[in-house]
Amino acid sequence: MLTRRHWLATVPAVAASQALVSIPLLGLHRSAAAAAPRVISVGGALTELIYAMGAQADLVGVDSTSLFPAEATRLPNVGYARTLAAEGLLSLAPTMIVATEEAGPPAVLNQLQSARIPLHVLRADHRFEGVVDRTRRLGELMDRPAQARALIDGLQQAWAQTQQTVSRVSAGHRPPRVLFVLSNAGNQARISGRATAADAMIRYAGAVNALGEVQGYQALSPEAAIAAAPDVILATSQGVEAVGGADALLRLPGLAQTPAARQRRVVSLETMEMLGFGPRLPQALAKLATALHAGAMG
Repeated sequence: MLTRRHWLATVPAVAASQALVSIPLLGLHRSAAAAAPRVISVGGALTELIYAMGAQADLVGVDSTSLFPAEATRLPNVGYARTLAAEGLLSLAPTMIVATEEAGPPAVLNQLQSARIPLHVLRADHRFEGVVDRTRRLGELMDRPAQARALIDGLQQAWAQTQQTVSRVSAGHRPPRVLFVLSNAGNQARISGRATAADAMIRYAGAVNALGEVQGYQALSPEAAIAAAPDVILATSQGVEAVGGADALLRLPGLAQTPAARQRRVVSLETMEMLGFGPRLPQALAKLATALHAGAMG
């Protein structure tokens, strides 16, 4: 088992797409095809979906972002999705690897192809429809189509209820301006523009991304934070903990001069819950919208 690394969300800006990309591999031996499934999941949201459809018995390994449910943390860990090592993956004798587009580096993916390990890369899509597409595809890959369909039905019902919650809590006042801060102890904090998972969640919650004119992530600078003038600072709970708490977060360059700091308005959710776009998305959005709009001024 590889050593689990402490992980804070690093979510890249990607273009939304419903498509799924698979890397087909020819020449899979009959013995491997007939063997009991041995699946490695690279991506916390994919791991959550596999558990949610009851296919966790097929898992033999996960990456370091697979922190939920807690049982997933007891599986062999193959490391961080972007810095995989072929040796660690192959040592688990997988019959299939499912991953997100964050998986890498490319040289390792090429090694897996050379080893004739079926690798299926599901395209990132920071929309509810993307969660549905990934669920359906995982159901096909893991021979659980009925379970995937049932999960999709439940997700769609929950999503409809969440939309009602967002409409209710956002009514009667101007949308709050929200600045997402991705902080990591010892590293430069970053703030999130459009085409990111954080931006999608802010918009879904009926709020305004205070950095919406910027593409992707950028380093936090006092000037940018002050100009953004956020009503709320949004962060991951792991990020808040890493910098020493909400007070320390608000002391980051420029944040102390924002309306959010003056009102001491910091909202945080667990990283994969908020940014993973997995099966917890409806509940996460309801929590986020309620927190962002609490105490909003007209």
